[in-house]
Amino acid sequence: MTQTNDKQTQVVADTRAPVATENTQQRSSDKSTINNAANASSQKQLLGLAKKFSLDGALLPEEKQAPIEDRSFRRIKLNELRQQQNIEAITLRAIKYCSDNTIADRADQDWFSSFIALAEGISNKTMQDLWAKILAGEVSQPGSFSLKTLQAFRNMSITEAKLLAKACSIAMSDSRKKNIRIISGAYQVPKLFNFFNKQRQQRLDLNQVGFGYADLLTLADNHLLFEQETESHNLNKNEQIQFSYNGKVVNFIAKKADCILTFYKFTPIGTELALLISDNSDESYFHAVKSQLSENFTIEG
Repeated sequence: MTQTNDKQTQVVADTRAPVATENTQQRSSDKSTINNAANASSQKQLLGLAKKFSLDGALLPEEKQAPIEDRSFRRIKLNELRQQQNIEAITLRAIKYCSDNTIADRADQDWFSSFIALAEGISNKTMQDLWAKILAGEVSQPGSFSLKTLQAFRNMSITEAKLLAKACSIAMSDSRKKNIRIISGAYQVPKLFNFFNKQRQQRLDLNQVGFGYADLLTLADNHLLFEQETESHNLNKNEQIQFSYNGKVVNFIAKKADCILTFYKFTPIGTELALLISDNSDESYFHAVKSQLSENFTIEG
């Protein structure tokens, strides 16, 4: 999110054209600098990374190179300083998510030690914020995040974290968020009287809400979703299943006997990490669920 200085806002809003032009030129220059950095050649980008991580010693003329022992020591120290900065930044963010209320359970020091080892290499601000939420959640309620979950999250990229957030925006759960699933369709058990009914089975096209099968496989590879669909039990006529959709109660009421819901279920690791995602419903998905599953279910919510 871009922050604008109040004083600069007044100047730009002023009718004096020369000042406004100067600021416009400055912004254009800054934008050009950012674009140039982003569009640098792969060689320049690699040289920049090598310098930042103190791996550029061998690029200097041999007579100007420091002894390799000194270069190694410098790289190790820089890495330690970077790790210290990262874990301190995460801890500072985590404190803001904690309350000052007294809690009965004490945080596990072994868990905290493992957390530090996994999180100290995280420098991306967005990912640091998610790690901070994990730390705050575990300290506030020990046992919320297992070490397996930390390991899985450590291997996730920011793109995969955003994909998890997308999955959460179309997921439904029980009231305690212990069982989270993405509804994918519904059908009535085939019998003689309904076998030729083309409306007996409905499938939700998740591609229409920006969640394709490739996305599902990516989350399955990260042990966040089960790749295979799961089904509900056979529902009797007028029997209902209640879900929570981003804080809103939703009831699925079977219109006929032997109606079944199909869904993709979050794994235990995915369920734990879903606690990090703020409620952000996708209304287009909810509208699709209500309209496309209406043959077998009345959906209230």
